Amino acid sequence: MSHGDALADGFPDLSGHTIARHAHWGRWLAAAIIIVMLGAIGRAFANGQIEWSYVERFLTAPVILRGIVNSIIMAVAAMALGIALGVVVAIMRLSPNPVLRSVAAGYTWLFRGTPLILQLLLWFNLALVFPTIGIPGLWSARAVDVMTPFLAALLGLGINQGAYTSEVMRAGLLSVDIGQYEAAQAIGMGRLQALRRIILPQAMRVVTPPLGNEFIGLVKATSLASVIQYPEVLHSAENIYYANSRVIELLIVAGLWYLLVVSILTPLQMLLERRFARGLARGGR
Repeated sequence: MSHGDALADGFPDLSGHTIARHAHWGRWLAAAIIIVMLGAIGRAFANGQIEWSYVERFLTAPVILRGIVNSIIMAVAAMALGIALGVVVAIMRLSPNPVLRSVAAGYTWLFRGTPLILQLLLWFNLALVFPTIGIPGLWSARAVDVMTPFLAALLGLGINQGAYTSEVMRAGLLSVDIGQYEAAQAIGMGRLQALRRIILPQAMRVVTPPLGNEFIGLVKATSLASVIQYPEVLHSAENIYYANSRVIELLIVAGLWYLLVVSILTPLQMLLERRFARGLARGGR
C-alpha cells in the first residue's frame, strides 16, 4: 500500500507496511447463532397453538385499553409518591440528627428487604390488623371500605418505590461538591433553601437517568397489582382469558402493550436527561 493510498483510506502510514484487516470471525459466528435462535423462536410462535386473530381482536379491546390507562395512571401516581418520599428520606439520611438517620435507614431496610407483592397483599388486607382507621375524635371508617385496590396498590408501589428512590436521591446529593453547600451558607442560605435552590437542581443531572429507569420498571411492576384486583392491563387480560381460555393470546396482548409503553418512555427519558445535562461539557460524565 502506498503512502497516498494509506492516507486516503484513513490509515496512518506505518513506514510502508501493509495494514492487515481483522476478519472478526467471532462476531460473524455470534451474529449467525443469534439469527438462528431468533428464527427458531419465531418459527415456534408461528407454528404454535396460537390464534393470532384473537391477538388482533383483543389488542384494542376497550377493557384492555382501560387497563393500560389504569397502569399508566398508577405508575405516575406511585412514582410521584415515591419521589416525594425519596427526597425526604434522602435528606434524613444525610442529616446530622441520629434519630432521623436511623428512621430513614430503617424505612429503606424494611421496604427494600421485603417482596413488593407481599407489601401489596399486606396493604390490601390491612383490615385484618386495623379494622377501623382514622383520626380519633375527628374521623374514622372501616379499613375494608377505605383500602380499595387503587389505594392499596398506590401505597404498596409508592412506598416501596420511595425506598429505592431515596438511595438514588442520596447518591445525587452526595455527588454535588461540598463547596456548593459552603457557598450557600456563606451567602446566608438556610439548609432547606440551599437544597431547593442550589443542591437539588445540580443533583437532578445525576439522578435523572436512574429515576427514568425506575419509572420504566414501575410501569411493569404495576402488573403485580393484579393480585389485589386492581384493573390494570394484565388483570384485564386475565379476566378475558378466564372466560375464553385464550391464555397465550391475551398474554401476548398484554406484553405488546407493555413493550409499546416502554418504547415511548425510553426516548422521553433521553430527552429529559439532555435537558438536565444542559451546560455540562460534552465530554463530561
